[in-house]
Amino acid sequence: MSVSQRVVVALGGNAILQRGQKGTAEEQMRNVHATCEQVVGMLRAGYEVVLTHGNGPQVGAVLIQNELGSRQVPPMPMDVCGAETQGFIGYMFCQSLRNIMAEFGISGHPPVCVVTQVEVDARDPAFSHPTKPVGPFFTEAEARRRMELSGESWIEDAGRGWRRVVPSPDPKGIVESDVIRGLVDHGAVVIASGGGGIPVVRRDDGLLQGVEAVIDKDLAGERLAQQVNAQAFVILTDVPNVCVHYGKPDEKTLGEVTAGELRRLAAEEHFRAGSMGPKVEAALRFVENGGTFALIANLEQAVEALKGSAGTRIVKG
Repeated sequence: MSVSQRVVVALGGNAILQRGQKGTAEEQMRNVHATCEQVVGMLRAGYEVVLTHGNGPQVGAVLIQNELGSRQVPPMPMDVCGAETQGFIGYMFCQSLRNIMAEFGISGHPPVCVVTQVEVDARDPAFSHPTKPVGPFFTEAEARRRMELSGESWIEDAGRGWRRVVPSPDPKGIVESDVIRGLVDHGAVVIASGGGGIPVVRRDDGLLQGVEAVIDKDLAGERLAQQVNAQAFVILTDVPNVCVHYGKPDEKTLGEVTAGELRRLAAEEHFRAGSMGPKVEAALRFVENGGTFALIANLEQAVEALKGSAGTRIVKG
């Protein structure tokens, strides 16, 4: 391509941790290395790349570690746990990218992780209705005790026990967007907004403060793509395409689809809130807000999807 195309790539959980794995450092590093081979393929094809990723299992593990160690060291709040996981996952990506680039003799694209804050509105209705389960499971008696002591919200989770729930507010802006954009302008491969970013609110005095919440990583990725002036927003997951009537006899795979048509299908509730729904919404927002196109594709078909031979491509009308 004659002019580099800037893409923000939102990686699904399978990029870091596969089903059935325990989550050891070795397992996660191997998965990240395989993912970075796809990323380097994008660089070799001429794309400028910004990466964002999930961190749900990793934050969950940190919360369990906090719980087990709370008698010896003070447990950290969720915003700090999110920052911690952004750091160690970013380290894995930076090391793997640097090593693979060295194998291919690629220079001029230094990988860097930016621990990223994402601003949310303190008046977001999500704060009044926490819905996102986090952390370990407890008995009903312990959950009710914690609700009385701390005011936390807990729910019974599918017969597995009681689990804490926190708000999932809508992302409004990437605090470090100017820094990230400047790094990409100078050739860097930036890993940013991991896990949807660290949720922060702006206080009445104008200063930022972390809050206990979880931001959807794909919605935050869309906001990141807008603020770094990306032409494309790519969501890589463990399925090859978006489908309607999923799992039914009349299941249909979507190739290229206009934003208007996909918005209509979303209104018909083809995409579940807990799986494809947020990905479709993020892709739609990107195109409706002026992006050139969005993609939802399999992690192993990243370059093919960008070239138009794989995945679901969402375009303007």
